[in-house]
Amino acid sequence: MCDDETNPWLPDDIALSRRSFGIGAGAVVALTAAEARAQAAVTEKDVVVKTADGESDAALFYPSGKGAWPAVLIWTDIAGLRPVFREMGKRLAAQGYVVLVPNPFYRSAKPAAYATLNFGTPEGRQALMGYRGAMSNDGVDKDAAAYVAFLDAQPQTSKKKKVGVQGYCMGGPLSFRTAAAVPNRIGAVGTFHGGGLTTKMADSPHLLVAKTKAAYACCVAQNDDKNQPESKDILKATFAETKRPGYVEVYAANHGWCVPGSAVYNQAEAERAWGVLSELYKKNL
Repeated sequence: MCDDETNPWLPDDIALSRRSFGIGAGAVVALTAAEARAQAAVTEKDVVVKTADGESDAALFYPSGKGAWPAVLIWTDIAGLRPVFREMGKRLAAQGYVVLVPNPFYRSAKPAAYATLNFGTPEGRQALMGYRGAMSNDGVDKDAAAYVAFLDAQPQTSKKKKVGVQGYCMGGPLSFRTAAAVPNRIGAVGTFHGGGLTTKMADSPHLLVAKTKAAYACCVAQNDDKNQPESKDILKATFAETKRPGYVEVYAANHGWCVPGSAVYNQAEAERAWGVLSELYKKNL
């Protein structure tokens, strides 16, 4: 969940983002020569996606040159669209995907407006949680459909391939909702320290799995597991009952470990999770 105990990294991460922190520039992830060349060949564009509620600003990435590739939607964490997620989008595009990273808070603010907010302060927390609160389930579902339709409309996207979706922290539940909102297009779902994947509410994200046709990979933070140890078992049981391929594992790292630049970033475990994501997409997209 997104709280002070499980997200102590957010203030540091946001500060780094204001300095345009990136994977390639910050030496947090050491790229091989081949990876560096691949990322250099990625096209990056700022785009606007029309949704049922307005217009969402987003970043689009795809391999340069001729070709068609599977598409992927990335839902950010509570700190929103910022340089580090652009770098993650670029890295994924370099592996052969058309990647869209939207501003999840487009109803409330532009990334530049919330870049200075600090989740660790009462004011910052109130603002960011207010942005999240403006995203109703129905709104998220419509956003997801609009984002997937936008990806499918790109000439670089292979319509013969399924679409992937991945989410971090609050983006975990949004990824589950995306798979249910566009079940015929979403083939794979990856979540990383996802918050609130299983709840006792009628709208719990895990209850949507039966409506989907996707394979899942849920990478769980060790402190999240400590706070909610039954969640991983609920997820495993849900995947078994719905006959959906599902990977659920607790990692030896704390909430936020997959986001480079965070105070709890764990490179070894983050790379292991990235490897799981890569295999998930290779097999299902």
